[in-house]
Amino acid sequence: MKKVRTTAPFANGNKERLRRRIEAISTVGLLLIAAGLMAPFAAVEDALIAGICKWVFAAGAVIYTVARMVNVNDPGDSLKLRRLRRMEMWAGFCFVVASGFWFYNAHRLAGIVFSLPVMNNTIVFTLAGAMIQVISSWMISARAKKEKGLD
Repeated sequence: MKKVRTTAPFANGNKERLRRRIEAISTVGLLLIAAGLMAPFAAVEDALIAGICKWVFAAGAVIYTVARMVNVNDPGDSLKLRRLRRMEMWAGFCFVVASGFWFYNAHRLAGIVFSLPVMNNTIVFTLAGAMIQVISSWMISARAKKEKGLD
């Protein structure tokens, strides 16, 4: 019988390596989201910095969401663990909606460089995404320990 070798990163038990790569990519996305969200507060009246930060935030949101859409589940994972990993994707959707609101409100309120009306919805959806991410991370960690019998 002939063995078939594949070079795909998720084949032949390399899910753990893929999972680590995806975690690193999603962490970069979260760092871009944080940098994009914090910089306008440092330079409140600078339109150029606000515009750059808007794009950095959007790039981070897209990177995070795409990374979370990649399937990193092992075939032996429980349904609950799979659903928890899918929940992280919803955090990414919150970040993308927050980015959309930032672009929409900046266009709608074009005369205002940076104020609460421009950032209000962005901050709310970013906090919602962050809450989903934190809760799902804790629950995934606890569930994975429980399934491995380390608890």
